[in-house]
Amino acid sequence: MWDDVQREILAALGHEPLVLAPLPEDALLKAVLRAAARDADSPDLAAVLRTLPATAALRGNAAAKRTLWPRLRALRSAR
Repeated sequence: MWDDVQREILAALGHEPLVLAPLPEDALLKAVLRAAARDADSPDLAAVLRTLPATAALRGNAAAKRTLWPRLRALRSAR
């Protein structure tokens, strides 16, 4: 994710470069990302995941699913 120059600059600034952990094998998460027009290789994946609720909060919660749709539409249109 980070090239050598970026890592050197981050280290000089006193920051440790973050690496995203692999996405869990969660069918609901993959469906939500697909609805947001993203996938596991999207460069803005970390930002997208921060805007989305946890999939555990979506399961069995109709209100959470209803509030999710405007976010997904905004993510799709931002693409």
